[in-house]
Amino acid sequence: MAQTGMMTGGAEWRRAPLLPIAAGLGYATSVIHIYGLGPYIEPVSQSFGWSRTQTTIGLTLATLVQAVFSIPIGLMVDRLGPRLFGLAGVLLTTGAFALLGTANGDRGQWLFLWALLAFATLPVQATVWTSAVASRFAASRGLAFAVTLCGASLAGAIFPLLGSWLIARHGWQGAAPIQAAIWAVIAFPMILLFFRGAHDRRGKAAPADRPDLPGATLGEGLRSSIYHRLLLASLLFTFTIIALVVHFVPILTDRGADRMAAAGTAALVGVFSVVGRLATGLLLDRFRASLVGATVFLLPAAGCLLLLLGGGGWGAQALAAALVGLTLGAEVDVIVYLTTRHFGLRTFGGLYGGLLMALSVGTATGPLGASALFDATGSYAAFLWLTIALMAGSSLTLASLPRPVYPAGAG
Repeated sequence: MAQTGMMTGGAEWRRAPLLPIAAGLGYATSVIHIYGLGPYIEPVSQSFGWSRTQTTIGLTLATLVQAVFSIPIGLMVDRLGPRLFGLAGVLLTTGAFALLGTANGDRGQWLFLWALLAFATLPVQATVWTSAVASRFAASRGLAFAVTLCGASLAGAIFPLLGSWLIARHGWQGAAPIQAAIWAVIAFPMILLFFRGAHDRRGKAAPADRPDLPGATLGEGLRSSIYHRLLLASLLFTFTIIALVVHFVPILTDRGADRMAAAGTAALVGVFSVVGRLATGLLLDRFRASLVGATVFLLPAAGCLLLLLGGGGWGAQALAAALVGLTLGAEVDVIVYLTTRHFGLRTFGGLYGGLLMALSVGTATGPLGASALFDATGSYAAFLWLTIALMAGSSLTLASLPRPVYPAGAG
C-alpha cells in the first residue's frame, strides 16, 4: 500500500502544499477553450455571418477528440507519471488557443484550427492533474481535489472577463493570442516548479519497482454497474452544466443585459465555484460522497428556474450565477473522488479516463445542443428546461450508489 495511506491530512499538506495549486493552474489551462469561448461567440458569428451553431462546432470537435483518447491518455499517465504531460500540454494548449485569432472566415480553416486545439489539449486533460494529486493525498483527498479543480472555477471567473476586456480593446482576433500569452506566463512556471506526482518522484523506475497500489483492475471497473452509473451521471450533468456556462453571457445579453455587465455577472459563476468546490471537497471528506454529489447537482436546476421566471432582473441573474457556480465543476470533484473510493488507485488513470470520455461527450454535445435549440427557437428557454430535467436525472443516479469499498485514508 502507498505510504500516503498512513499519513494524516495535515502531514499530506505539509509534504506537498503547492501541488494542488499548480495542478489547479494546469486544470484551468485545460478549459481555456471552453470557459473562455463565451465572449467570442457573438463577435465571431457577427464577423463571419455564422450561426452560433457554426461558431461553437469547433468546441464539439475538440471535446470529442478528447473523449476518444481519454482512456489511452489515462493508461499512459498510469505508466509514465503526469509531469511531462502537464508541462508539454500547457504550452501546446495556449499556443493552439492563440492560433484561433488567425481565423479568416473560411469554415474549413476554422475546423482545422479547432482540430489543432483538440490534440493540443490531450496532455492537459483532468486525468493528468488529478492523478498526481491522488497519488500524494489520501486522508485529505477530497479537499486536495477541490483545490486542484478550483482551477476551472478560476478559469470561469477570469476568462470571460479577460476575454471581453481584450476583445473590447483589440478585437476578438487580437484578443485570443494575448489571452493565451497572459495565461502561459502565469501557469507554466508554477507547474514547472511544483507539479510532481508520486510516479514522477520515482523518476524512471520500472513499473515492477512501483508500489502495489490497492484497487480494481481496468476490466473489473469497466464491468461494474457502479461504474456505469458514474458514466451516466457524468454524461447527463456535463451536457447541461458546460453548455450553461459557455452560453451564460449570451443568455443574459438576450435578456437585455449589456455585454460587459453580462460578463461581470458571468464572472460570479467562477467566484462562487471556488466556494462551492472547496465546500464540496470538505463535505466529501466527511460525509457520504454520493449523497453530497446528489445534493449539489440540483443547485443549477434552481438557477435555471430563476432565469426562466425572473431572468430580466440583475438580482435574479446574479443569484442564478451563484447557484450555477456553487456546482460548477462539482461533477469532476465528485466523480473523481467516487472513482478513487469505489475502485482504488491501481488503474485510476484508465478508469477515470473512461469517465472523462463521458464528461467530454457531454462537454462536446451540450454547447452545440444549446446553440441548435437557440437557432431553432430564437430563445434559450427550451435548453433551460432540458437542463432542469437532466440535472435531476443525474442527481438521482448518484443517490443510487452504494457505500464505497475503499474508505478515506486507505490510499
